Amino acid sequence: MPTRRATLPRSALCLAAAALLLPLTACGSGEDKGTANPKPTKKRSATESPRPGDQKVTVPWQGEKRVYTVHAPPGYARSEKLPLVIALHPYPADGETMAKISGLNAKADKENFLVAYPDGLNSGFNAFICCGTEDDIGFIRTLIKRLTGTWNADPARVYATGISNGGDMSYKLAVELPGTFAAIAPVSGGYLGTEAQKASYMPKTPVSVITFIGGLDEHYAGMDTGINAWQKRLSCKPSTPDKLRNNIRKTTAKCRDGSDVVVYRLPKMGHSWPGGAGGSMSDPGAGVNATDLMWEFFKSHTKKAP
Repeated sequence: MPTRRATLPRSALCLAAAALLLPLTACGSGEDKGTANPKPTKKRSATESPRPGDQKVTVPWQGEKRVYTVHAPPGYARSEKLPLVIALHPYPADGETMAKISGLNAKADKENFLVAYPDGLNSGFNAFICCGTEDDIGFIRTLIKRLTGTWNADPARVYATGISNGGDMSYKLAVELPGTFAAIAPVSGGYLGTEAQKASYMPKTPVSVITFIGGLDEHYAGMDTGINAWQKRLSCKPSTPDKLRNNIRKTTAKCRDGSDVVVYRLPKMGHSWPGGAGGSMSDPGAGVNATDLMWEFFKSHTKKAP
C-alpha cells in the first residue's frame, strides 16, 4: 500500500528511495535523459491485442521492461476513437493501486473512454522532487503513440491524472509534452521543486487544469504556491472562491492562452483522493468526488487544432 506523504515528508521518502531502490534511481532528480530521441526496442508488444477489459502490456524501453495496463470499456471497438486518460500512481505503488484508488475503470465503463496505467520503474516516476532518473517523459510519449495508433485513441482527447508522485508527474507531462494533453487533473500533487520554480517552465500549448489539494496535507503550501505560479505565468484570472460543503473552496480561472484552471482546496483533507474508491489514500468523506469532477472537466476540454 502506498505511503501517505501526509505522515512522511518527501525528504524522508527520498532517503528511503535511495536506500531501497536500485543504484540508478535517485529521488529528487528533475532531469530526463534522452527524451529528445526516444528509441524503444520494439514498436509493439507481441501480447498487445486491443479488446474490452484489462490488458497488461510490456514494452522494451531503453534497456528496461516497462509495463502499463490498458482498461477498455465493454463496448470498445477499434473503429471508434475514444478519449484516453493516462492515470499515474503514487510512490511507492503501481498501476493496479492507482486503479483501486481512483475508480477510473468503473467511470470508463460508464462513460466510454480508455484508461492507461503506466507502472513507474522501481515503483515511482521521475517527477520534480521524486522518484528516480528514468526517462518517463519519453516512455509516456511512446505509450500515448501506441494507444492512439494500436488502440485508436483520439489524439484530441488525451488527458492525464495522478495522485502524489503521479500528480506531480501530470504537471511535468503538461509542460514537457507540448501539444499532447487537452487537460490534466493532479490530485494531492504539485507543480514543485527547482525546475518548476523557473519562470520559463510552463506549457507552450494550452493545457487546462483541475486540481484537488488538502489543507491537512503537509505539502499543501507547496502545492498552493505551485498552482498560483502556474496561473500567474499563464496570465490566468482566478474567480472569487465559491464555498462548498465541508468549507471547500473552489476557484475557476480563464488563462491568456484559452486554457482553464479549476482548483478545489479541501481544508479537512490530507494527502488523499477525494471520494476515492478504495485504499488508504482514498477519502470518501472529503465532500467532493475527484473522479466524477475531473471526467466532467475532461469532457468539456478538447485539444485545439494547431
